Amino acid sequence: MPAVFVHVSDIHFGQERDHVVHIHDDVKRELIADASEVVASLTAGVAQGVLVTGDVAYSGTWEQYEAAGEWLDKLAAGIGCEIHRVQMVPGNHDLDRDKLSVGGSKLLEYIREGGAAEYEEVIANENDRSTLFSRFEDYGRFSVGYNCGLDDEAKYATNLRIEVGPGRWIRFVRLNSALLCHGREREEPAELMIGARQFTIPRPVAGEEIVVLVHHPLHWYKDAQEVRQYVDSRVRVFISGHEHDPKVQVNKFDDNCDVMMLAAGAAVPFKSDDTYTYTYNIIEFDWDESSDSLSVAIHPRTWNPAKTSFEADNKRLGGSEPQFILGSPNFRKAGLAAVDSGPKPSADTPDHVPEHVEFVPTEDAEVDTEETATMPSDVEGYELALLRFFRDLFESDRLRILLALDAIPAESNERMNQGMERKLFDWLVREGRLPEIIEMTDRLIAERNEGEM
Repeated sequence: MPAVFVHVSDIHFGQERDHVVHIHDDVKRELIADASEVVASLTAGVAQGVLVTGDVAYSGTWEQYEAAGEWLDKLAAGIGCEIHRVQMVPGNHDLDRDKLSVGGSKLLEYIREGGAAEYEEVIANENDRSTLFSRFEDYGRFSVGYNCGLDDEAKYATNLRIEVGPGRWIRFVRLNSALLCHGREREEPAELMIGARQFTIPRPVAGEEIVVLVHHPLHWYKDAQEVRQYVDSRVRVFISGHEHDPKVQVNKFDDNCDVMMLAAGAAVPFKSDDTYTYTYNIIEFDWDESSDSLSVAIHPRTWNPAKTSFEADNKRLGGSEPQFILGSPNFRKAGLAAVDSGPKPSADTPDHVPEHVEFVPTEDAEVDTEETATMPSDVEGYELALLRFFRDLFESDRLRILLALDAIPAESNERMNQGMERKLFDWLVREGRLPEIIEMTDRLIAERNEGEM
Protein backbone atom coordinates (compact mmCIF):
# COMPACT_ATOMS: atom_id res chain seq x y z
CA MET A 1 0.00 0.00 0.00
CA PRO A 2 1.24 3.53 -0.73
CA ALA A 3 2.02 5.75 2.24
CA VAL A 4 -0.41 8.65 1.88
CA PHE A 5 0.18 12.06 3.44
CA VAL A 6 -1.75 15.32 3.31
CA HIS A 7 0.81 18.09 2.84
CA VAL A 8 -0.06 21.60 4.01
CA SER A 9 2.16 24.64 4.37
CA ASP A 10 1.83 28.27 5.46
CA ILE A 11 -1.51 27.93 7.24
CA HIS A 12 -0.87 31.15 9.21
CA PHE A 13 -3.27 30.71 12.10
CA GLY A 14 -3.90 34.15 13.59
CA GLN A 15 -3.07 36.32 10.57
CA GLU A 16 -6.62 37.64 10.04
CA ARG A 17 -7.52 41.09 11.32
CA ASP A 18 -10.95 41.75 9.78
CA HIS A 19 -13.74 40.02 7.86
CA VAL A 20 -11.15 37.78 6.16
CA VAL A 21 -11.25 35.55 9.25
CA HIS A 22 -14.63 34.20 8.14
CA ILE A 23 -13.37 33.40 4.64
CA HIS A 24 -10.23 31.71 5.97
CA ASP A 25 -12.22 29.66 8.47
CA ASP A 26 -14.39 28.48 5.60
CA VAL A 27 -11.34 27.62 3.48
CA LYS A 28 -9.90 25.53 6.33
CA ARG A 29 -13.18 23.65 6.73
CA GLU A 30 -13.34 23.04 2.98
CA LEU A 31 -9.76 21.78 2.95
CA ILE A 32 -10.64 19.12 5.53
CA ALA A 33 -13.74 18.09 3.60
CA ASP A 34 -11.82 17.95 0.31
CA ALA A 35 -8.85 16.03 1.72
CA SER A 36 -11.21 13.52 3.36
CA GLU A 37 -12.98 12.88 0.07
CA VAL A 38 -9.82 12.58 -2.04
CA VAL A 39 -8.01 10.31 0.43
CA ALA A 40 -11.04 8.04 0.69
CA SER A 41 -10.99 7.62 -3.11
CA LEU A 42 -7.37 6.44 -3.17
CA THR A 43 -6.26 2.81 -3.04
CA ALA A 44 -5.20 3.00 0.59
CA GLY A 45 -8.44 4.72 1.62
CA VAL A 46 -6.78 6.40 4.59
CA ALA A 47 -3.72 8.59 5.13
CA GLN A 48 -0.68 7.76 7.23
CA GLY A 49 -0.25 11.32 8.42
CA VAL A 50 0.04 15.04 7.81
CA LEU A 51 3.13 16.95 6.66
CA VAL A 52 3.43 20.64 7.63
CA THR A 53 6.30 22.62 6.09
CA GLY A 54 6.19 25.65 8.35
CA ASP A 55 4.22 28.75 9.28
CA VAL A 56 1.64 26.92 11.30
CA ALA A 57 1.04 30.19 13.13
CA TYR A 58 1.34 33.82 12.10
CA SER A 59 3.23 35.26 15.06
CA GLY A 60 4.24 32.21 17.08
CA THR A 61 1.89 32.62 20.06
CA TRP A 62 0.21 29.83 22.01
CA GLU A 63 -3.33 31.01 21.20
CA GLN A 64 -2.59 30.44 17.52
CA TYR A 65 -1.21 26.95 18.17
CA GLU A 66 -4.27 26.04 20.20
CA ALA A 67 -6.41 26.83 17.15
CA ALA A 68 -4.01 24.94 14.90
CA GLY A 69 -4.16 21.88 17.14
CA GLU A 70 -7.96 21.76 16.99
CA TRP A 71 -7.85 22.05 13.20
CA LEU A 72 -5.17 19.38 12.81
CA ASP A 73 -7.23 17.00 14.97
CA LYS A 74 -10.21 17.47 12.65
CA LEU A 75 -8.03 17.01 9.56
CA ALA A 76 -6.54 13.80 10.96
CA ALA A 77 -9.97 12.44 11.80
CA GLY A 78 -11.22 13.23 8.30
CA ILE A 79 -8.37 11.43 6.53
CA GLY A 80 -8.37 8.44 8.87
CA CYS A 81 -5.05 8.81 10.69
CA GLU A 82 -4.09 9.17 14.34
CA ILE A 83 -4.09 12.79 15.56
CA HIS A 84 -0.44 12.53 16.64
CA ARG A 85 0.81 11.41 13.22
CA VAL A 86 2.04 14.85 12.13
CA GLN A 87 5.51 15.78 10.90
CA MET A 88 6.21 19.52 11.12
CA VAL A 89 8.99 22.09 10.82
CA PRO A 90 8.97 25.77 11.85
CA GLY A 91 8.67 28.71 9.47
CA ASN A 92 9.58 32.37 9.87
CA HIS A 93 6.10 33.07 11.31
CA ASP A 94 6.46 30.35 13.95
CA LEU A 95 8.80 32.46 16.05
CA ASP A 96 7.60 35.13 18.44
CA ARG A 97 9.46 38.23 17.27
CA ASP A 98 8.53 40.11 20.45
CA LYS A 99 10.91 37.79 22.30
CA LEU A 100 13.94 38.86 20.28
CA SER A 101 16.22 40.66 22.75
CA VAL A 102 18.79 43.33 21.94
CA GLY A 103 21.46 40.69 22.45
CA GLY A 104 19.65 38.32 20.11
CA SER A 105 19.47 41.02 17.44
CA LYS A 106 23.22 41.53 17.70
CA LEU A 107 23.83 37.78 17.36
CA LEU A 108 21.72 37.64 14.18
CA GLU A 109 23.50 40.68 12.77
CA TYR A 110 26.88 39.11 13.58
CA ILE A 111 25.98 35.94 11.66
CA ARG A 112 24.44 37.82 8.72
CA GLU A 113 27.56 39.91 8.28
CA GLY A 114 29.76 36.84 8.62
CA GLY A 115 29.31 33.32 7.42
CA ALA A 116 29.73 29.68 8.39
CA ALA A 117 32.43 30.34 10.99
CA GLU A 118 30.39 33.05 12.73
CA TYR A 119 27.27 30.87 12.63
CA GLU A 120 29.07 27.98 14.28
CA GLU A 121 30.68 30.27 16.86
CA VAL A 122 27.26 31.50 17.99
CA ILE A 123 25.42 28.19 17.79
CA ALA A 124 28.18 26.34 19.63
CA ASN A 125 27.64 28.62 22.62
CA GLU A 126 24.81 27.24 24.77
CA ASN A 127 23.76 30.67 26.07
CA ASP A 128 23.74 32.28 22.62
CA ARG A 129 21.83 29.32 21.24
CA SER A 130 19.24 29.61 24.00
CA THR A 131 18.77 33.29 23.16
CA LEU A 132 17.84 32.45 19.57
CA PHE A 133 15.70 29.44 20.50
CA SER A 134 13.73 31.43 23.09
CA ARG A 135 11.67 32.93 20.26
CA PHE A 136 10.34 29.43 19.49
CA GLU A 137 9.05 28.79 23.02
CA ASP A 138 5.39 28.28 22.08
CA TYR A 139 6.17 26.50 18.82
CA GLY A 140 8.54 24.27 20.77
CA ARG A 141 5.87 23.18 23.21
CA PHE A 142 3.42 22.59 20.34
CA SER A 143 5.84 20.61 18.17
CA VAL A 144 7.32 18.47 20.95
CA GLY A 145 3.83 17.12 21.59
CA TYR A 146 3.89 15.74 18.04
CA ASN A 147 7.35 14.26 18.70
CA CYS A 148 8.77 16.90 16.33
CA GLY A 149 10.58 19.10 18.82
CA LEU A 150 13.45 21.31 17.70
CA ASP A 151 16.89 19.88 18.29
CA ASP A 152 18.44 21.74 21.24
CA GLU A 153 21.84 21.87 19.52
CA ALA A 154 20.46 23.13 16.19
CA LYS A 155 21.07 19.82 14.42
CA TYR A 156 18.75 17.99 12.05
CA ALA A 157 15.96 15.92 13.62
CA THR A 158 14.33 12.64 12.63
CA ASN A 159 12.01 10.28 14.43
CA LEU A 160 9.81 8.53 11.87
CA ARG A 161 10.24 6.13 8.99
CA ILE A 162 7.57 4.20 7.09
CA GLU A 163 7.85 1.07 4.97
CA VAL A 164 6.65 1.53 1.39
CA GLY A 165 7.73 -1.86 0.06
CA PRO A 166 9.48 -5.04 1.23
CA GLY A 167 12.59 -3.74 2.99
CA ARG A 168 12.04 -0.29 1.39
CA TRP A 169 11.55 2.67 3.71
CA ILE A 170 11.27 6.44 3.63
CA ARG A 171 12.66 8.37 6.57
CA PHE A 172 11.54 11.93 7.33
CA VAL A 173 14.31 14.38 8.27
CA ARG A 174 13.34 17.79 9.61
CA LEU A 175 15.45 20.95 9.20
CA ASN A 176 14.97 24.33 10.86
CA SER A 177 15.57 27.10 8.33
CA ALA A 178 13.93 29.77 10.52
CA LEU A 179 16.50 29.99 13.32
CA LEU A 180 18.08 33.16 11.89
CA CYS A 181 14.81 34.83 10.85
CA HIS A 182 14.06 38.29 12.19
CA GLY A 183 11.16 39.43 10.02
CA ARG A 184 13.12 41.32 7.39
CA GLU A 185 15.37 38.58 5.99
CA ARG A 186 16.21 38.92 2.32
CA GLU A 187 16.20 36.35 -0.44
CA GLU A 188 18.80 38.24 -2.48
CA PRO A 189 21.45 38.35 -1.26
CA ALA A 190 20.58 35.35 0.89
CA GLU A 191 20.83 35.86 4.65
CA LEU A 192 19.64 32.61 6.20
CA MET A 193 21.78 29.57 6.95
CA ILE A 194 21.16 25.91 7.64
CA GLY A 195 24.60 25.34 9.16
CA ALA A 196 26.95 22.39 8.80
CA ARG A 197 25.83 20.80 12.06
CA GLN A 198 22.35 20.53 10.52
CA PHE A 199 22.86 19.83 6.81
CA THR A 200 25.33 16.97 7.34
CA ILE A 201 22.56 14.40 7.21
CA PRO A 202 23.97 10.86 7.65
CA ARG A 203 24.12 8.74 4.54
CA PRO A 204 21.01 6.52 4.42
CA VAL A 205 21.31 2.82 5.15
CA ALA A 206 20.48 0.23 2.50
CA GLY A 207 16.78 0.15 1.74
CA GLU A 208 16.08 3.65 3.06
CA GLU A 209 15.52 6.92 1.19
CA ILE A 210 15.30 10.31 2.89
CA VAL A 211 12.49 12.85 2.61
CA VAL A 212 13.53 16.28 3.93
CA LEU A 213 10.99 18.73 5.34
CA VAL A 214 12.04 22.39 5.63
CA HIS A 215 10.36 25.78 5.32
CA HIS A 216 12.62 27.86 3.06
CA PRO A 217 13.73 26.68 -0.41
CA LEU A 218 17.46 26.26 -0.99
CA HIS A 219 18.15 29.61 -2.62
CA TRP A 220 17.34 31.44 0.64
CA TYR A 221 20.51 30.10 2.31
CA LYS A 222 23.96 31.66 2.33
CA ASP A 223 25.34 28.13 2.54
CA ALA A 224 23.07 26.84 -0.26
CA GLN A 225 25.94 25.31 -2.22
CA GLU A 226 27.06 23.15 0.71
CA VAL A 227 23.47 22.22 1.57
CA ARG A 228 22.85 21.28 -2.06
CA GLN A 229 25.79 18.86 -2.04
CA TYR A 230 24.32 16.90 0.85
CA VAL A 231 20.79 17.06 -0.53
CA ASP A 232 21.87 15.84 -3.97
CA SER A 233 23.92 12.96 -2.66
CA ARG A 234 21.79 11.79 0.28
CA VAL A 235 18.17 12.96 -0.15
CA ARG A 236 15.51 11.67 -2.51
CA VAL A 237 12.73 14.24 -1.87
CA PHE A 238 13.17 17.82 -0.60
CA ILE A 239 9.88 19.47 0.42
CA SER A 240 9.72 23.18 1.27
CA GLY A 241 7.19 25.99 1.72
CA HIS A 242 7.38 29.76 2.29
CA GLU A 243 7.10 31.15 -1.24
CA HIS A 244 3.39 30.28 -1.72
CA ASP A 245 4.20 29.21 -5.30
CA PRO A 246 3.85 25.46 -5.98
CA LYS A 247 6.68 24.01 -8.06
CA VAL A 248 8.22 20.61 -8.65
CA GLN A 249 11.46 19.68 -10.34
CA VAL A 250 13.34 16.41 -10.59
CA ASN A 251 17.11 16.71 -10.89
CA LYS A 252 19.34 13.85 -11.99
CA PHE A 253 22.32 13.71 -9.62
CA ASP A 254 23.90 10.57 -11.02
CA ASP A 255 22.97 7.56 -13.09
CA ASN A 256 19.83 6.04 -11.52
CA CYS A 257 19.82 8.69 -8.80
CA ASP A 258 17.22 11.48 -8.81
CA VAL A 259 16.31 14.28 -6.40
CA MET A 260 12.82 15.77 -6.30
CA MET A 261 12.50 19.42 -5.22
CA LEU A 262 8.88 20.05 -4.23
CA ALA A 263 7.88 23.60 -3.23
CA ALA A 264 4.46 24.00 -1.65
CA GLY A 265 1.90 26.69 -2.11
CA ALA A 266 0.18 28.25 0.90
CA ALA A 267 -2.83 26.57 2.42
CA VAL A 268 -3.98 29.99 3.63
CA PRO A 269 -2.13 32.97 2.13
CA PHE A 270 -3.13 36.44 3.30
CA LYS A 271 -5.43 36.74 0.31
CA SER A 272 -6.32 34.72 -2.76
CA ASP A 273 -5.73 36.18 -6.21
CA ASP A 274 -4.59 35.13 -9.69
CA THR A 275 -0.98 34.71 -8.53
CA TYR A 276 -1.36 33.18 -5.08
CA THR A 277 -4.31 31.15 -3.92
CA TYR A 278 -5.25 28.48 -1.38
CA THR A 279 -3.45 25.24 -2.25
CA TYR A 280 -2.36 21.99 -0.63
CA ASN A 281 -1.20 18.54 -1.76
CA ILE A 282 -1.96 14.91 -1.15
CA ILE A 283 1.17 12.82 -1.69
CA GLU A 284 1.49 9.06 -2.18
CA PHE A 285 4.90 7.50 -1.53
CA ASP A 286 5.21 4.00 -2.96
CA TRP A 287 7.69 1.40 -4.18
CA ASP A 288 7.96 0.92 -7.94
CA GLU A 289 8.87 -2.76 -8.12
CA SER A 290 9.82 -2.80 -11.80
CA SER A 291 12.67 -0.29 -11.30
CA ASP A 292 13.22 -0.76 -7.55
CA SER A 293 12.61 2.97 -7.11
CA LEU A 294 10.62 5.40 -5.01
CA SER A 295 7.38 6.42 -6.67
CA VAL A 296 5.88 9.78 -5.72
CA ALA A 297 2.36 10.61 -6.88
CA ILE A 298 1.10 14.12 -6.13
CA HIS A 299 -2.53 15.17 -6.07
CA PRO A 300 -2.30 18.99 -6.10
CA ARG A 301 -5.44 20.77 -4.93
CA THR A 302 -6.39 24.39 -5.50
CA TRP A 303 -9.21 26.75 -4.62
CA ASN A 304 -11.92 27.47 -7.18
CA PRO A 305 -13.32 30.91 -6.18
CA ALA A 306 -16.40 30.51 -8.37
CA LYS A 307 -17.35 27.22 -6.71
CA THR A 308 -15.85 28.23 -3.32
CA SER A 309 -14.32 24.80 -2.96
CA PHE A 310 -11.12 22.89 -3.67
CA GLU A 311 -10.54 20.95 -6.86
CA ALA A 312 -7.75 19.22 -8.78
CA ASP A 313 -5.05 21.69 -9.84
CA ASN A 314 -4.46 21.23 -13.56
CA LYS A 315 -1.94 24.09 -13.86
CA ARG A 316 0.67 23.63 -11.14
CA LEU A 317 3.00 20.74 -10.32
CA GLY A 318 2.54 19.10 -13.69
CA GLY A 319 -1.21 18.69 -13.80
CA SER A 320 -3.93 17.09 -11.72
CA GLU A 321 -2.12 13.84 -10.82
CA PRO A 322 1.59 13.95 -11.68
CA GLN A 323 3.62 10.84 -10.86
CA PHE A 324 7.38 10.57 -10.63
CA ILE A 325 9.63 7.51 -10.49
CA LEU A 326 12.83 8.56 -8.75
CA GLY A 327 16.09 6.70 -9.24
CA SER A 328 16.71 5.34 -5.75
CA PRO A 329 20.19 3.90 -5.16
CA ASN A 330 19.53 3.06 -1.52
CA PHE A 331 16.56 0.91 -2.43
CA ARG A 332 18.71 -1.04 -4.84
CA LYS A 333 21.38 -1.55 -2.17
CA ALA A 334 18.87 -3.58 -0.18
CA GLY A 335 18.93 -6.21 -2.93
CA LEU A 336 16.51 -8.97 -3.76
CA ALA A 337 16.83 -10.58 -0.32
CA ALA A 338 14.72 -7.86 1.22
CA VAL A 339 12.09 -8.23 -1.49
CA ASP A 340 11.91 -12.00 -1.15
CA SER A 341 11.95 -12.08 2.65
CA GLY A 342 8.86 -12.77 4.72
CA PRO A 343 5.74 -14.83 4.08
CA LYS A 344 3.82 -14.34 0.87
CA PRO A 345 0.29 -12.96 1.25
CA SER A 346 -2.43 -15.56 0.89
CA ALA A 347 -5.72 -15.21 -0.90
CA ASP A 348 -7.30 -14.50 2.48
CA THR A 349 -5.07 -11.49 3.16
CA PRO A 350 -7.23 -8.35 3.59
CA ASP A 351 -6.88 -5.62 0.99
CA HIS A 352 -5.80 -3.04 3.56
CA VAL A 353 -2.65 -3.93 5.47
CA PRO A 354 -1.58 -1.50 8.22
CA GLU A 355 1.57 0.41 7.37
CA HIS A 356 4.85 -0.59 9.01
CA VAL A 357 5.98 2.39 11.04
CA GLU A 358 9.10 2.79 13.13
CA PHE A 359 10.10 5.57 15.50
CA VAL A 360 13.82 6.09 15.46
CA PRO A 361 16.36 8.21 17.36
CA THR A 362 17.75 11.33 15.75
CA GLU A 363 21.09 9.70 15.04
CA ASP A 364 21.27 6.87 12.54
CA ALA A 365 21.73 3.16 13.21
CA GLU A 366 25.27 3.74 14.43
CA VAL A 367 24.07 5.70 17.46
CA ASP A 368 25.68 4.58 20.72
CA THR A 369 23.72 2.67 23.34
CA GLU A 370 23.69 5.57 25.80
CA GLU A 371 21.92 7.85 23.30
CA THR A 372 19.50 5.09 22.28
CA ALA A 373 18.57 4.58 25.92
CA THR A 374 17.06 8.06 26.04
CA MET A 375 14.36 6.94 23.61
CA PRO A 376 11.28 5.28 25.10
CA SER A 377 10.42 1.78 23.99
CA ASP A 378 7.58 1.26 21.55
CA VAL A 379 4.82 1.40 24.16
CA GLU A 380 1.24 1.43 23.00
CA GLY A 381 -0.36 4.81 23.62
CA TYR A 382 2.95 6.65 23.96
CA GLU A 383 2.52 9.06 21.04
CA LEU A 384 -1.00 10.16 21.97
CA ALA A 385 -0.01 10.56 25.62
CA LEU A 386 2.99 12.69 24.59
CA LEU A 387 0.79 14.94 22.46
CA ARG A 388 -1.78 15.46 25.20
CA PHE A 389 0.87 15.99 27.90
CA PHE A 390 2.60 18.86 26.08
CA ARG A 391 -0.15 20.31 23.90
CA ASP A 392 -3.21 19.99 26.14
CA LEU A 393 -1.78 20.57 29.64
CA PHE A 394 -0.59 23.78 31.24
CA GLU A 395 2.98 23.92 32.51
CA SER A 396 1.71 23.75 36.10
CA ASP A 397 -0.23 20.59 35.22
CA ARG A 398 2.83 18.93 33.70
CA LEU A 399 4.96 19.75 36.75
CA ARG A 400 2.19 18.46 39.00
CA ILE A 401 2.30 15.08 37.22
CA LEU A 402 6.09 14.87 37.24
CA LEU A 403 6.19 15.66 40.97
CA ALA A 404 3.38 13.26 41.85
CA LEU A 405 5.14 10.41 40.03
CA ASP A 406 8.50 11.20 41.67
CA ALA A 407 10.17 12.03 38.36
CA ILE A 408 11.81 15.15 39.80
CA PRO A 409 14.37 14.34 42.54
CA ALA A 410 13.79 16.31 45.73
CA GLU A 411 17.38 17.56 45.70
CA SER A 412 17.32 18.63 42.04
CA ASN A 413 18.07 22.27 41.26
CA GLU A 414 18.29 21.79 37.49
CA ARG A 415 16.38 24.35 35.46
CA MET A 416 13.10 22.93 34.19
CA ASN A 417 12.48 23.41 30.45
CA GLN A 418 10.77 21.54 27.66
CA GLY A 419 13.83 19.39 27.02
CA MET A 420 14.03 18.36 30.67
CA GLU A 421 10.27 17.72 30.83
CA ARG A 422 10.58 15.46 27.79
CA LYS A 423 13.46 13.49 29.34
CA LEU A 424 11.48 12.98 32.54
CA PHE A 425 8.38 11.97 30.58
CA ASP A 426 10.37 9.37 28.64
CA TRP A 427 11.99 8.12 31.85
CA LEU A 428 8.57 7.51 33.37
CA VAL A 429 7.53 5.61 30.22
CA ARG A 430 10.58 3.38 30.47
CA GLU A 431 9.70 2.77 34.12
CA GLY A 432 6.31 1.42 33.01
CA ARG A 433 4.31 4.36 34.36
CA LEU A 434 2.60 5.52 31.17
CA PRO A 435 -0.85 4.40 32.46
CA GLU A 436 -0.42 6.72 35.45
CA ILE A 437 0.54 9.63 33.16
CA ILE A 438 -2.54 9.01 31.03
CA GLU A 439 -4.83 8.74 34.07
CA MET A 440 -3.55 12.00 35.59
CA THR A 441 -3.69 13.80 32.24
CA ASP A 442 -7.31 12.74 31.74
CA ARG A 443 -8.21 13.86 35.24
CA LEU A 444 -6.55 17.28 35.01
CA ILE A 445 -8.16 18.04 31.63
CA ALA A 446 -11.56 16.94 32.99
CA GLU A 447 -11.16 19.17 36.05
CA ARG A 448 -10.28 22.13 33.85
CA ASN A 449 -13.28 21.52 31.56
CA GLU A 450 -15.60 21.30 34.55
CA GLY A 451 -14.25 24.58 35.88
CA GLU A 452 -14.92 26.30 32.56
CA MET A 453 -18.55 25.21 32.42
